[in-house]
Amino acid sequence: MAGGICPAAPTKWRILKMTSQHLKAELRSMMRGRLKQISLAVRAVESSEVCNRLQAQMASAHTLLFFAPLPDELDIWPVLELSLALGNTCALPFFDAEKKTYGARVLNHLATDIVTGKFGVREPASSCAEIPLNKFDLVLVPGMAFDLHGNRLGRGQGFYDRLLAEASGVKCGVCYDLQLLEKMPTEPHDAKVGFILTPSRVVRRKV
Repeated sequence: MAGGICPAAPTKWRILKMTSQHLKAELRSMMRGRLKQISLAVRAVESSEVCNRLQAQMASAHTLLFFAPLPDELDIWPVLELSLALGNTCALPFFDAEKKTYGARVLNHLATDIVTGKFGVREPASSCAEIPLNKFDLVLVPGMAFDLHGNRLGRGQGFYDRLLAEASGVKCGVCYDLQLLEKMPTEPHDAKVGFILTPSRVVRRKV
């Protein structure tokens, strides 16, 4: 353009990135709509089923990173309570406001150790001891959706991708059956899980 600056044509990678981000945003919106339709009764039944499956899968794990389920997620809190009672080392993520990232702290007594953290998510109080992310045998992972290749769709902030990149151990996604897809859009920074646990099955990711 005469007298002006002609913007550089978008690269193929930039176009693909923009497309993936748009598709992921649409998928999040669709999943939110589906999750809102799940009744409290169905959530209770399917949470119980997923807890039973989880207990059967975690016998060899002794240092575990749980997640605090949100109202639209399966409730795995009873397994956390049981795991603590069995003497396992159990932790939850906490948001580090200084670093703007998530770490993990060890739980001892749920009645006194839990506070409401950033985004309204339950997390360990600052009095709980921090544990390095490379100390876990098993990491349980929430998500808006997963696919059969172990890809995970988060809530759009990227916090869990960074946590999973540093965490050791087996990474296991936990979701409703309707959240498990054949394939979904991804980006290079997206973290994968090795297994996905639903109320009806345990899936090892395809390679």
